[in-house]
Amino acid sequence: MTELDQLTQACVRLGAPPAQAATMAAQLLKRAEQLAVERHTTRESELARLLLLVVQGRAGTVPPDFSPAPPRSPAPPA
Repeated sequence: MTELDQLTQACVRLGAPPAQAATMAAQLLKRAEQLAVERHTTRESELARLLLLVVQGRAGTVPPDFSPAPPRSPAPPA
């Protein structure tokens, strides 16, 4: 079983429909790779951090060190 398959199954167990779980798993893998490059860490450590965020978010908790993106300002009227 591939890493993508394992992550997809984990997302399904967390309540995502199978098609959405596959998309989520692929995005988690891609983002883990990006963060590893940006932060000079390992892909595995970043994937573990992202999975923890997913599990905590599913439970309705936000870790204290999580900093969400700033809110976008509304687009000006056309």
